[in-house]
Amino acid sequence: MIFALTAEIKTMTMNKDLYTMVGLAEGFVEGTELEVIEAWQYLHDTGHAYKLQGWFGRTAQALLEEGIIE
Repeated sequence: MIFALTAEIKTMTMNKDLYTMVGLAEGFVEGTELEVIEAWQYLHDTGHAYKLQGWFGRTAQALLEEGIIE
């Protein structure tokens, strides 16, 4: 399921730290599907997805291509 990110969701995302966002993306921090998408959006927006291991950048790119993140 694809969720459209709203300003409210993006604001919620900014209240989390990088460790939590990486944990949500990798799956060692439990979260809802929406929270995982928020985490990927955050990693993309901040550029962290492209500074971490290659898997993060490749996954972020795939999510962009699928329209899951912007």
